[in-house]
Amino acid sequence: MSLQFISLPPAGSQPAAALIVCLHGWGANAEDTASLAPFFNLPDCQFLFPNAPFPFPNSPTGRAWYDLRKENMYAGLPESRELLRDWLQSLESTTGMPLSRTVLTGFSQGGAMTLDVGLKLPLAGLVIMSGYLHPDLLTTAPGDFPPSLIMHGRDDQVVPLSAALKTRDFTESLGMEVDYHEFDMGHEVSPQMLNVLHDFVKNLWD
Repeated sequence: MSLQFISLPPAGSQPAAALIVCLHGWGANAEDTASLAPFFNLPDCQFLFPNAPFPFPNSPTGRAWYDLRKENMYAGLPESRELLRDWLQSLESTTGMPLSRTVLTGFSQGGAMTLDVGLKLPLAGLVIMSGYLHPDLLTTAPGDFPPSLIMHGRDDQVVPLSAALKTRDFTESLGMEVDYHEFDMGHEVSPQMLNVLHDFVKNLWD
């Protein structure tokens, strides 16, 4: 099993300044997240949008990192965790961009995967949009974790705001550098969210 993905090069002719990897949510796909690329306003970055490895049970085009139905809750997570980690570690050989210049971002289920896998890799930064903590999330002792941006809608009816607060408290307990933002919105990716993401990425290397 391997990850299929969409790759978008920098807008100009110069080599990419950084690599942005964006993970979609449950039932979405790489094309959905790739459509957001222009709104990141990061023309000097290369973008990778992977498809989750499992089919979504309710749509022929949707993908899933693992099952979220009650009868199969979290089925597939160990496989996706290992697959995503190995794929991220292989990117330097294919893109020339080290993990230290790679930002892992994700929305909803993709945000949960971002935190799960990203805590164990020397990435430049993590962005969790409307995400949550996996119940079995394990980390090493507090150490050199990537700086993280956590964003969530106050009116989110899919992943409640309490999940973001729990994520913030957990990451801060590890001694991580955490930038936390709430917005008056539901379960979505908003322009305000992408503006904050843009500034977060730029500040990583300023």
